[in-house]
Amino acid sequence: QVQLVESGGGLVQPGGSLRLSCAASGSIFTILTMGWHRQAPGKQRELVARVYSGGDTYYVDSVKGRFTISRGNAKNTVSLQMSSLKPEDTAVYYCNIQTTTGNYWGQGTQVTVSS
Repeated sequence: QVQLVESGGGLVQPGGSLRLSCAASGSIFTILTMGWHRQAPGKQRELVARVYSGGDTYYVDSVKGRFTISRGNAKNTVSLQMSSLKPEDTAVYYCNIQTTTGNYWGQGTQVTVSS
């Protein structure tokens, strides 16, 4: 059993910043990737950012230059630093990890960008 606990969502004004964090626990073997997805109302869930076990990162075009994903010193943690937030970044953000034994999701944390 693997559990992912997210924190850091909330309400922020356009141009502001938020930091999301995710900690994984349980029967975790080899982590292949850690990442963040988001789902806005009426839209499909999309991959926002991902960090691979070797350190490479991926960002969806709409967040490049604004968001930074990083793994913590405790390798089972991952954060997403979001800056210059826009109203279109409003969504529920989900932490995701892929391991050699499965694909796991957090419960989601709401990010709302509004004045």
